Amino acid sequence: MKRIAIIGGGIAGLTAAYEIARQARDGAPIEAVLFEASNRLGGLIETVREGGFTVECGPDGWVSAKPWARELATELGLADELISSSDAARRIWILLSTPDHPAGRLVPVPDGFHMIVPSDLAALDHAPLFTEAAIAAYRAEPGRAVELRASAPAHDESVADFTLRHFGPEVLDRVAAPLLSGVFGGDVRRLSVRAVMPAFVAMEREHGSLIAALQRTTDIEQRSTSVFTTLRTGLGTLVDRLVAAIPQQWLRTNTTVTAIQYSGAMADRPAWTVVARAGKQHSSETFDAVFLAMPLDATRQLLKPLSAAAAQLLPTESSSAVLVAFCYADAGRVPLPPGFGFLVPPRFSEPELALDPSASLLLACTFVDQKFAHRVPPNGRLIRAFFGGAAADRIARCNNDEIAAIARLELARVLNAGMPISAAAPTPAPPPVLTVVRRWPNSLPQYAVGHPDRVVDLEAHLRSALPGLALLGNALHGVGLPDLIRAARAAARSQLTTNN
Repeated sequence: MKRIAIIGGGIAGLTAAYEIARQARDGAPIEAVLFEASNRLGGLIETVREGGFTVECGPDGWVSAKPWARELATELGLADELISSSDAARRIWILLSTPDHPAGRLVPVPDGFHMIVPSDLAALDHAPLFTEAAIAAYRAEPGRAVELRASAPAHDESVADFTLRHFGPEVLDRVAAPLLSGVFGGDVRRLSVRAVMPAFVAMEREHGSLIAALQRTTDIEQRSTSVFTTLRTGLGTLVDRLVAAIPQQWLRTNTTVTAIQYSGAMADRPAWTVVARAGKQHSSETFDAVFLAMPLDATRQLLKPLSAAAAQLLPTESSSAVLVAFCYADAGRVPLPPGFGFLVPPRFSEPELALDPSASLLLACTFVDQKFAHRVPPNGRLIRAFFGGAAADRIARCNNDEIAAIARLELARVLNAGMPISAAAPTPAPPPVLTVVRRWPNSLPQYAVGHPDRVVDLEAHLRSALPGLALLGNALHGVGLPDLIRAARAAARSQLTTNN
């Protein structure tokens, strides 16, 4: 019987355990033990359901174009739970500071944008987000296809450098920086474009022009696919189904792994020892393989004693976030611009840079009831506000009531002073009927320039020096649910084809 230790009970660890359990039910001689230090499973995925509101405390869905989360949900009998984002109302707003509006006002990203690339140049006409110079840079980009393809570097580069080459500084500041900061919590001057925007790198390699490439690949079928997918009753349902499909004796919550040890690949005995602590009880068990499915810092702590060289190849930094969700009973008293939410350019969100007292500390905000159906009771409203980076680290030290008060103040400043020019200013929002606060310390690893090459080197090192050790979680292959699920299932399936 092959035994696998899975350390970490977030979506990656649970998916790996589920896949191993599926193999065992099919007759494979394999079993797993999942160690989770906290008293709950699911990691950042948590759904609060109260008063008709469905509040996600972590991710609220996944990118529909990546199939692996949908496939898992369908396997788990959740096909009827799948719902799409309300893309007919999809609009993203940017908090834009101008000489006329130094405190910022909300302006929309033009229709048809795919991250930083417009699929319809006509939509840029008179777009308030851009000056005529930026619009001209967009219009000129298709004609520079040969130049851009020839000048594409053979090495990795930052998102900032990639964006500047194609569209210039204004697009970097007003679209790329807030969008990528909102997703990865990172600095576009350091984020690896090959790690976080690989599809666009491939477009440049083939076509030179990103706009021309997107216009060729955006067919009718792709336009009809919703951008995001989630579950009607919340992503917590996915966790519940995974847990139910795993043998309960495999799951050990409130159990902290303090060390892992490798004794070498021996034909007659397991190669790995896991040392753990549950309360005052200490244990030591042997396994044939170990999956580390923990946050970056915890992964580094267990990996470094085994191989300092491997630990150095992990991302060196991670970003924190703080989420505050507000539930309102009367949507009419909390008017919002139509769309999915707004993003704040990074210069607004770092307190050490935001010397102007009118600048917002927020990183982003999602208008949940406008993004997904079935999230609120009749006439309800649900808003999720996010702090990131240094602002999140500072605000996380406050108690929940203080964090909620800061978030309400920041939202009021944006939604009053920052409403679009054509919209009436909203009346002061009533007290929410439910407030949820969550802290995510160091939850988003920063994929710095050169990240893909370091991942290749790290995994090659593990195969040769520490066979049987796999690194899951969001430190290597992506931060979204589909990426985590795909990597976890691949690691579990590989145990059927290896002796290590």
